[in-house]
Amino acid sequence: MKKPSLILVLAVLFAGNVFAAKAGDLDSLLKEVKQAKAEEARLNKQREAEFLKDKNRQAQLLAAAKEKLATEKARGESLKQQFDENEQKLAEAEETLERRQGNLGELFGVVRQVAGDVAGILDASLVSAQYPGRSKELVRMSNEKKLPSIPELEELWFQMQHEMTESGKVVKYMDSVVAVDGTENQQEVVRVGVFNAVSSGKFLRYLTETDQLIILPRQPAPRFLRMAEGLQNASGGMAPMAVDPSRGAILNLLVQAPDLKERVAQGKEVGYIIIGLAAFGFLLAFYRLVALGLTSMKVRSQLRHADNPKKSNPLGRVLLSWFDNQDADLETLERKVDEAVIKEVPKLQRGLSILKILAVIAPLLGLLGTVTGMIQTFQSITLFGTGDPKLMAGGISQALITTVLGLSAAIPLTFLHAIVSTRSKALVQVLEEQSAGIIARHAEKLHSS
Repeated sequence: MKKPSLILVLAVLFAGNVFAAKAGDLDSLLKEVKQAKAEEARLNKQREAEFLKDKNRQAQLLAAAKEKLATEKARGESLKQQFDENEQKLAEAEETLERRQGNLGELFGVVRQVAGDVAGILDASLVSAQYPGRSKELVRMSNEKKLPSIPELEELWFQMQHEMTESGKVVKYMDSVVAVDGTENQQEVVRVGVFNAVSSGKFLRYLTETDQLIILPRQPAPRFLRMAEGLQNASGGMAPMAVDPSRGAILNLLVQAPDLKERVAQGKEVGYIIIGLAAFGFLLAFYRLVALGLTSMKVRSQLRHADNPKKSNPLGRVLLSWFDNQDADLETLERKVDEAVIKEVPKLQRGLSILKILAVIAPLLGLLGTVTGMIQTFQSITLFGTGDPKLMAGGISQALITTVLGLSAAIPLTFLHAIVSTRSKALVQVLEEQSAGIIARHAEKLHSS
């Protein structure tokens, strides 16, 4: 406290010099210095009292702080011990959680996979045409990152059970059907499980993109359409129906299969030539069979009336040659009769050579079409390679169709040629037998006379 007093005395002295000009004498200056000193002492005592007071209060605060520090240290030790215990428990819990989550994680992966697979099946199923929007919840479930809940698992089970139940039902219901021209009408639909859907006697196709049923632009064979119409008109019991186990794949292939007209068109020019020759050969064979049949009937009738020969049949004309030359010698009669038989043989064998030629030409034309089709196939390979088999399908189809057409024409033509040849030979044999009999009887008559 001495230094502040000294500084104050110096300040007072400095002030005394300042105030000397104002104060009248030194007494007043001394008086003022004493007053200032007394005031300074009073302020110092006041400050000392306040300091002592603050010192006691700070000691109390220090004691309180030390006590609180000790309490907090004890609490920290307790919390540290509790933290260590909790950390050990947490490690054990995490180990248990990891072990249990391994099974749940595997279950979660299976659920996601099954949900996605079932959603794909439902989207492509015919049942979705009657019950649309069944796969939305399953699609959401397959994309989730958390474990599925019990209601979600129940929904998955329900949709699978619903699909299995509906796959064994044949139901009728009203639905919107898109016609070939694009018009949309409400009409009765018959769904055969998950395999086929028909309406108005026609097969339908389910478009998964728009959830619509459309009439196939090209329908399968008429026998399948009759089955579809019969099933739709049936009110109960059992009805025959074609079922597509591939859920539309076989039906699409079936309707894409070319019919007979398209098959013939695949043969192109060579195929049409083969068909034309075959038709001509069939007509010629049938004509000759009818003509030989009528001739055979007339010959048999003439055999029963040999004494009354007629010019309307070959045997009658041969007999007339005998009647006209009854008085001739044996050699002359034999020549006349042979001449009459020789004249009839070409008429009876007419058309046989043409049928034989057609039966030989037909497979050769088929072979020509085969070679032409293979040439076209190799040209496609040269230009476009072997990447797309459809580019080669045209030439291969022509090659195979012309071969089939050639064989299909040659086999029946050969068979018809054999039949016509057999019948004509039978008639020629009858003429030869009768001519031989005529000559024998005439020789016997000349010998007896």
